[in-house]
Amino acid sequence: MSLYGLHNTLNYHGMALNECIKLYDESESRLSLLLSSPGFTVDDARTWLSVLLANHQTCLEGSAKKAIMMQGHAHAHNLTNMLRQALALYAMYGKDGVVEQEAMPRAEFNRGGKLLASWNPETSKADIVVSRDGSDTHKIINETVVVVARMGNSRRQRVIIHVKAGVYNEKVDIDKNLKNIMFVGDGMDRTIVTGNRNIPDGSTTYGSATFGDGFWARDITFENTAGQYKHQAVVFRVSSGHSVFYRCSFKGYQDTLFVHSLRQFYRDCHIYGTIDFIFGDASAVLQNYDILVKKPIDHQSNMLTAQGKEDPNENTGISIVESRVRSASDLEPVKHLFKSYLGRPWKKYSRTVFMKTDLDSLIHPEGWDEWSGTFALSTLYYGEYMNTGSGASTGNRIKWPGFHVFNSSRRLLLSLPPGSYRESIGFLRLVCLSVLTSNGGFCNDFMLL
Repeated sequence: MSLYGLHNTLNYHGMALNECIKLYDESESRLSLLLSSPGFTVDDARTWLSVLLANHQTCLEGSAKKAIMMQGHAHAHNLTNMLRQALALYAMYGKDGVVEQEAMPRAEFNRGGKLLASWNPETSKADIVVSRDGSDTHKIINETVVVVARMGNSRRQRVIIHVKAGVYNEKVDIDKNLKNIMFVGDGMDRTIVTGNRNIPDGSTTYGSATFGDGFWARDITFENTAGQYKHQAVVFRVSSGHSVFYRCSFKGYQDTLFVHSLRQFYRDCHIYGTIDFIFGDASAVLQNYDILVKKPIDHQSNMLTAQGKEDPNENTGISIVESRVRSASDLEPVKHLFKSYLGRPWKKYSRTVFMKTDLDSLIHPEGWDEWSGTFALSTLYYGEYMNTGSGASTGNRIKWPGFHVFNSSRRLLLSLPPGSYRESIGFLRLVCLSVLTSNGGFCNDFMLL
């Protein structure tokens, strides 16, 4: 191996190990909530334990991809088992109706009212303004992160950062302790945060932009310009609890949006991709979403989702509601040459539901595809409810044990297995009441449950 090749190898290994350090540091902070918080619900506990398991698996997988010989395989296996046992314990509490502790205050998330939906650059005032032409105090987004960190306890409950129109080529990292930050742009395809990190050139799937808890964003495009031939190239990773994205766009090919962990809500957004372009182990709800399928490499098939639930007692899953699935402009003329599926099971207990969504004819009649042979086909949970469009017919769908078709919202909700979306309805109600102005439909449905 050349010195250049050795240097790159060492850099890649160092990157994976550094990410493991960050992951376990994040896990420690979540574990401290479980051990020392004055009150929390069973769902909170399962959410935090699900994060710990997701972080642990992400570290192990990232290290394996970099061919790092991890020390203490037995300890890693023991940690996995302990997390699974803890999840099973809290799942039993919820199932048996044990009285939960008093719920933790939601003031940090709630405060700010419907600010995300009502923001207007002409009449609303930001705490910090970024502009590429230098007409404001900052030209780089990451500079504002430093400013917020220096505010310390004097900062407002929610810091608003206005990122004016322009292209910002930077990887934004906000420390987990910098919570309740709101980014507002000047509109999709006007304010653009871009990059080109990808697996072949040495990045990891986890090593993309991320933000602290309570992160909100609106009117911004996030993109990865690496292109389809670089394969896995994450645009955006979200490991932020109670995060909300409104009128944002995510542009990539494979692995566009990594909904890594915790509770996440997306509304009125656009996403572009080819393979597994909505993936991860969060409890993620995407409403009124435009899902635009791009042209893949020849002989590839498109996979919209790849949900990564590792344990049956995690309360995670991907729910796509009142959205639209159609071809992007590059795929439309040749969509008959490629197969496109709603998803495939990345992990054993993969869970995804499409509800009241318009499915274009590009969706293959079978609907869903395998990951590898019969893996997860009897343990996954995939559902379809009142979808429309030429690709919505379920007559020729796959016949897996874990696939379900529903004609009643209440039947759908009640049929979900323990540890599913039912336990996160409180969060969704809070989103509808405190962040977005409800226009009926999805929000009304959840307020009635």
